[in-house]
Parts: sequence; C-alpha cells; structure tokens
Amino acid sequence: MRYSLRQLEVFLACAHYENVSRAAESLNMSQSAASTALKEFEQQFELRLFERTGKRLRLNELGRQLWPRAEELLERARELEQTLAAHRDLGRLKIGATLTIGNYLAAGIMARYMEEQPGTRVQLEVGNTAAIAERVLNFELDLGLIEGELNHPDLEMIPWRDDELVVFCAPQHPLAGRRRLSDRDLTAATWITRESGSGTRQTFERAMAGLWPQLQILLELQHTEAIKRAVEAGLGISCLSRVSLVDAFKRGSLVELPVPQRDFRRDFYFALHRQKYRSAGIERWLELCRQTSQT
Repeated sequence: MRYSLRQLEVFLACAHYENVSRAAESLNMSQSAASTALKEFEQQFELRLFERTGKRLRLNELGRQLWPRAEELLERARELEQTLAAHRDLGRLKIGATLTIGNYLAAGIMARYMEEQPGTRVQLEVGNTAAIAERVLNFELDLGLIEGELNHPDLEMIPWRDDELVVFCAPQHPLAGRRRLSDRDLTAATWITRESGSGTRQTFERAMAGLWPQLQILLELQHTEAIKRAVEAGLGISCLSRVSLVDAFKRGSLVELPVPQRDFRRDFYFALHRQKYRSAGIERWLELCRQTSQT
C-alpha cells in the first residue's frame, strides 16, 4: 500500500481546518510533520488535492471527491481497531441533535446505548437544524437527529417519528381557557418564537402561512426553556413541540391553546451523510431510536 492511514488523517484534518498548523495541532503532531505527510501523500500519486493561498488550504475538485472516501476508510479502520481492542465494543459516537430532541429525547437513548456497551463514549452536541446539518455534511458528526425538513444532495433524510407543535400560554393570560383561537386572535397576540434556522421555527412559519407577516413577534430566543419561562412570566404566547411541554402542562404552569384550523404536524428525522460509513455503533443507535419511538 503506497499510502498510510496517518497520511489520510492529515489530509482530512487539513480539509477540515484549511490550515496545516491547526490540522497538526488537532492530531497532536508538529506542523513540519503534518506538512511533510501531506506533501508525500500528494507526491506519491503525482497530484494536488488543495489550492494554496498563503497559509490557507482549500480543497480542489479532486480533493472534494476524495474526502468522503477517505472518511469512510478511516472510520472502518477505527472500527476494526476498536473491535480488536474490545471485542464487541461498538465504539465512540458523535451525535448531533436539535434542541427539542437533545433536551427531551436524546439523553434517554444515550443512556440505553451506554448501558449496553460499558465504557463506550457518546458525544452529544445540541444546536439548531441548520448547524447540525452543516456538521453532518462536514463529517464532524456521525449523524444528526433533527426537527427540520432539509433538501441537500449529500444528506440522506430518514423519517424517525411523528411530532406536533402546540400553541400555549400562561394560565393567567387573557387567551387561557378559550376553546379555539381564530386567525384574528393569532395576529392580535404577542408572540415569543424560536430563532430562524431552527426546525421548530420552520414548522411554525409553515403552519402560519398567510398570517406570518402579520404576527407580532416580541422575542426570538434560541432555547426552549427560555421561551417557556418568558411565557410563564406573561410576556406573550408561543408555539413549541408537545414533547417539550408535557411536564409544564401536567404542573399547570402552562396551558394549551387549541388552533384546529392550522396544521402543526411534522416529523423528526435522522440526517446522515450519503457517503458516511455506517458503523455497527451507528446502526445500533438508529435501532434504539426507533425502539424509543414505539414506546
């Protein structure tokens, strides 16, 4: 074999950081060693994988074609190493989840996964749909659990489970106790919403088609819990996933507002890079997610 796995690691780190120094630092090696490894890798096959502008490296077309194949090969090598070291160990996973899923669903799945494989590490990153998708596309996450609908040629979107958004307010709000909110009620109310780029915001805008420009939005917040606290304080009404409101509805700190003329249904999805190698750990995580949706 004319190339080494270490050379592939250097190539991938340079592709990610677009800088040899930062790539070397991420691999705990000297800059000169990383630069030499990359240079030898290219010279062995008489090709160039990057366009160089000063200290910045940018993948050329050949480099972009090689990137996912190198990722897959290294992932297989890591899986083999883990299997040899720990027999049936499913290995480390890097999971991305949108806020609703990360805060209310992913922790339980992670606990089951780690219980099955003592010593296994799971890294969970929480962000909005756009941020998680970007990290999956850059091979920085093994897979994403997202709320929003995405259409990207390199992403495979697999439906996971049903969900719905719910309009809600504080018990003392003037709209509390209404049997139904009209569209006029919706445009007259003061709203607290999720930020642009979130799956919840995407579904909310779609459900409010025709009314969106008329809505009176007081606050746009990134965190579900912050929105719930603001609504409890009487600052306005909001719309979030039912999953995130179960406990608050049981306590009576928040109450649901029926809006039957608007469709708030949506799906949660698995987001995977089409060229990402699906290790045994990824397959087991997907299986546990599906089992959880059926309970």
